[in-house]
Amino acid sequence: MTKVSLTIDNRKVETDKESTILQAARLIGVNIPTLCYMKLDDLNFENKPGGCRICVVEVEGAKNLMPACKTECRDGMVVHTHSVRVVNARRTVLELILSDHPAECLICARSGDCDLQSLAQQLGIREIHYQGEQSHYKSDQSPAIIREMDKCIMCRRCETICNDVQTVGTLSAINRGFRAVVATPFETDLDHSSCTYCGQCVAVCPTGALTEKDYTRKVIEAIVDPSKTVVVQTAPAVRAALGESFGMSPGTLVTGKMVAALKKLGFDYVFDTDFAADLTIMEEGAEILDRLTRYFDGDSNVKLPILTSCCPGWVNFLEYHFPEMKDIPSTAKSPQQMFGAIAKSYLAQKIGVAREDLFVVSVMPCLAKKYECTREEFFINGDPDVDVSISTRELAHLIRNANLHFEGLTDEEFDHPMGESTGASVIFGTTGGVIEAAVRSAYELFTKKELKKVDFEELRGMEGIRKAEVDFDGVLLKVGIAHGLGNARKLLEEIKSGESDFHAIEIMACPGGCIGGGGQPYHHGNVEILKKRQKAIYKEDKGKAIRKSHENPYIQQLYREFLGEPLSHKAHKLLHTCYFDRKKKIEF
Repeated sequence: MTKVSLTIDNRKVETDKESTILQAARLIGVNIPTLCYMKLDDLNFENKPGGCRICVVEVEGAKNLMPACKTECRDGMVVHTHSVRVVNARRTVLELILSDHPAECLICARSGDCDLQSLAQQLGIREIHYQGEQSHYKSDQSPAIIREMDKCIMCRRCETICNDVQTVGTLSAINRGFRAVVATPFETDLDHSSCTYCGQCVAVCPTGALTEKDYTRKVIEAIVDPSKTVVVQTAPAVRAALGESFGMSPGTLVTGKMVAALKKLGFDYVFDTDFAADLTIMEEGAEILDRLTRYFDGDSNVKLPILTSCCPGWVNFLEYHFPEMKDIPSTAKSPQQMFGAIAKSYLAQKIGVAREDLFVVSVMPCLAKKYECTREEFFINGDPDVDVSISTRELAHLIRNANLHFEGLTDEEFDHPMGESTGASVIFGTTGGVIEAAVRSAYELFTKKELKKVDFEELRGMEGIRKAEVDFDGVLLKVGIAHGLGNARKLLEEIKSGESDFHAIEIMACPGGCIGGGGQPYHHGNVEILKKRQKAIYKEDKGKAIRKSHENPYIQQLYREFLGEPLSHKAHKLLHTCYFDRKKKIEF
């Protein structure tokens, strides 16, 4: 590619001809503030909207100020990024944005972590010189995501991530001028739209216009209620990211400190969702094995490829966009829901607590989990299997509010019997992990031979779509892996058109899988942070004494005492589900 040389703030820089001034400036460490611009290394995605005009710069010879995110570099160009004229223009633009923005920073969920607030501080905005009418829109409160569009600054990052990256198509700009806003089709609530609750719109929103539904008050109320026995489960990806909320380096494993913090918060039992991930492998793995055995025996009616069902964001996507394929995924519930079902049956019996008096809280990296535990099929007589799901960020808030010195906590262990897990369950937290965990068990059950090398490197990585073949002692298992719903769509279209030759496919809605979930500490698209979280997940897996789900002694005990065997009648009743055509829900 042709190179050009230009000068930015009296510093020479050489870059590709098609690069923008913003990209060139970042090469030499010059910070040009932005609001609408978004670069997501984890998804290899970059947008160049040029709408907010915060990034304007002065180019010698140009009559007007130019948006750095849209203006391509030219040879010999001389750019000033912080001249008096530029700074004055930025301040004016920002004051105009703020003039139509609620002054609710004290009670806003994003206060202290808001790009708009940070930019106002950076530019020294202390008063608004422009007064006028303010926009007002109704608040949209879904079970997982809250939309407060009075706080929307029309950066349209959410629209970009929803349409161009995730291909969900829920959010789009409507109206013009002062009435312009990002909305759902026909301005319906999210709960009546095609939203999957993946939470990636929340992850990229620069203000408090999009936030997660906060359930921490409900958790506190349950803990102080003497009639309730409160148990908590923690997802594998949480331990690899929670430390970031307390200044620790990305990828720092904080499993023991997390357990200690939860016990100090007052939970009666602290368990590990990894236990339920092992249980998921027993059920999902048995289902995979059953379909594969029948397929290789010549049964032409077997539904393949079988799709993993652990990610509720992806399940929602299937139900809305590909409902005609709802009989292909595994019927196994997600680990969150399996845990709740077992906790309120098997565990409740063991500790002598009535189902309705056992309050189950999950700590998840995912916002779709908040919606998942409200689905009607996961209730018995009006009582949910999982009462409340909170995000990694919400747990961090609870720990801070309790004035716990997180970094100084002494490591503690999960409680039993639902706290014991294997390395296979830990890797559920990253893309490729679910299918690798399933393969570890399915190999031994299929071949009747011991699997000595449990690390399936061919299933790992960060590419959006990966393909691999796993040798089951002479039988080749063709595996597909996708993370990010845009990538999932590509694989589903292949299945729909008959082009796919996969036997099994793992899909996760978020970049990197759960490590990049919409409820994790904000990583702002930095793929290096996700890679460090992923490395931590594999480190914990490698350090486990047992690394195959079917060898978990507590899982074996659960089947002996309660479930019988995988895919038994009781297992189907408690641990399996079905899927629905939700396209009807959004038809008008």
